[in-house]
Amino acid sequence: MIHSTRRRFLKTTAALASFFSLNSLATKAKPVSAPIVISTWNFGKEANVEAWKVLAAKGRALDAVEQGVWVPEGDPKEMSVGLGGLPDRDGRVTLDACIMDEHANCGAVLCLEHIVHPISVARKVMEKTPHVILAGDGALQFALANGFKKENLLTPESEKAWKAWLKEAKYKPVANIENHDTIGMVALDSSQNLSGACTTSGMAYKMRGRVGDSPIIGAGLFVDNEVGAATSTGLGEEVIRICGSHLVVELMRQGNSPQEACEKAVKRIVKNQPEKSKEIQVGFLALGKNGDYGAYALQPGFTYAVYSNEIPNTIFKANSYYSG
Repeated sequence: MIHSTRRRFLKTTAALASFFSLNSLATKAKPVSAPIVISTWNFGKEANVEAWKVLAAKGRALDAVEQGVWVPEGDPKEMSVGLGGLPDRDGRVTLDACIMDEHANCGAVLCLEHIVHPISVARKVMEKTPHVILAGDGALQFALANGFKKENLLTPESEKAWKAWLKEAKYKPVANIENHDTIGMVALDSSQNLSGACTTSGMAYKMRGRVGDSPIIGAGLFVDNEVGAATSTGLGEEVIRICGSHLVVELMRQGNSPQEACEKAVKRIVKNQPEKSKEIQVGFLALGKNGDYGAYALQPGFTYAVYSNEIPNTIFKANSYYSG
């Protein structure tokens, strides 16, 4: 009788412990209702405003992310995206971008010159060609054939910075340079569909033809409408080595929260490149199908912006591996 009572007590205790544990995990997740848009860095806040106009009108996430990243692409003061982006070591501004929708349709442009909004060219590649990627002169030819205007992207400010760099011509990536980098944006619309966009002018003073992770599907951006979406920022070479954004989404598929998935991806980079990881910045940002989101970076300083019905457009600081 005593043993039977003790067994019932233990079973009840275990059940209660399991109940409170599950509720604790649910509380930590704090998902928000659709729609929601999240984007990298401080300039993501302004980009979110345009994306939110689409989402608030029950528009498609794909349209929201495209229109959202137009903002930094078209801002000549932003020296890492689009118009005004810092050039390569030869003084040429080359842009990279990709976009992906809820059906796994995707498009990208690499080393595209003279076009202010490469994200829209990437969308045209997705919608009007049998290909995923167009590069260099071919991407420019395609853009011009589809009505895009050829423009000079090298602003006086960027040209001045490039000429100053030429005096020593030293190339070393700087973590959180000017507190911004690539803009990556992912969104969940009111129809519970996900899309994402990623666009950049790449590393300042890079070698001619260098391409980082930003326009590479699975590296700089990945969307799986069953699970979630992820994007990345920072030194693209290290993101490419681990297929970073795809890794984050697959970790989410395995049951990790967006926050946990971003952390594990960053720790994978540290494991592979322990010494290099101390000097560079890489950050991941992820959004789950249920409205849960998370971010994590190698170094302190990575910020991201979130906009939903429950969260007014707000900038947050991501946790980091090297807490400083």
